[in-house]
Amino acid sequence: MKAAIYSQKKDLDTFLYLSKFISELENRGVKSVLYDEMADSLQFSKIFETFSGKQDLIDKKVDLFFTFGGDGTIVNSLTFVEDLEIPIVGVNTGRLGFLASFTKEEAFNELDSILKGDVKTSRRAVIEVIAEGLEGFFPYALNDVTISRKETTSMITVDSYINDEFLNVFWGDGVIISTPTGSTAYSLSCGGPIISPKNENFVITPIAPHNLNVRPLIVNDTVEIKLKVESRVPQYSLSLDSRLIHIETDKEIVLRKAAFQILLVQPNNLSFYETIRQKLLWGKDKRN
Repeated sequence: MKAAIYSQKKDLDTFLYLSKFISELENRGVKSVLYDEMADSLQFSKIFETFSGKQDLIDKKVDLFFTFGGDGTIVNSLTFVEDLEIPIVGVNTGRLGFLASFTKEEAFNELDSILKGDVKTSRRAVIEVIAEGLEGFFPYALNDVTISRKETTSMITVDSYINDEFLNVFWGDGVIISTPTGSTAYSLSCGGPIISPKNENFVITPIAPHNLNVRPLIVNDTVEIKLKVESRVPQYSLSLDSRLIHIETDKEIVLRKAAFQILLVQPNNLSFYETIRQKLLWGKDKRN
């Protein structure tokens, strides 16, 4: 068995923790394949195999993909794993941790269960973006796709269509199209709803809409969403998770559910509702 080790952190604590974790994997007969930039920055031994992209994971026959960081680290792992259906194990060394389900201590305590597959696996939908000008740009997002204004303080307008049926003109700072996974990210901060990961929906959330009666809308994820932008400047910003590109305003984009899903490994005792209660401090009141 082989396990990919991926982190974006470059501090000494991360090096010490990963060194111990890799040793535990070796004790169980599991070979580690390290993310090449991480291996270089943390100065790991050259004896380790490394990966830099999807093809390396295929060639080196990786079975599990461990991420060490926050939710952003898991989201970025999509660019490596893509449609390979390699289970992703998120170890939370960040702050909030909606997606990174294992604490640093639990990663050691549950390691045998993880390697045996005696854990839950949550399948998460991915958004695919189709547009001119995206050549060479990774066209998938696990959390959300965002259209926003670029180099202007003026509002933009976004014409939206659902399966070619006109929906609305969003007039404001932009629009977010979110998966259930991303409903607790940018969409939430803009007033969007929290959606259970098991639901098969997209959320269309306006960003600072000029018309206050324009509210977030939940649609089935089987639909195709088409967006056209008008702006006082010739380009608008298009972000897929944390990746940003600028698109000409005469280029419309189409969003649809990707043909593959991401597999997130979770502890057997994990509950989505308990997670949001803990992370959002529901039920707690300083007056009590």
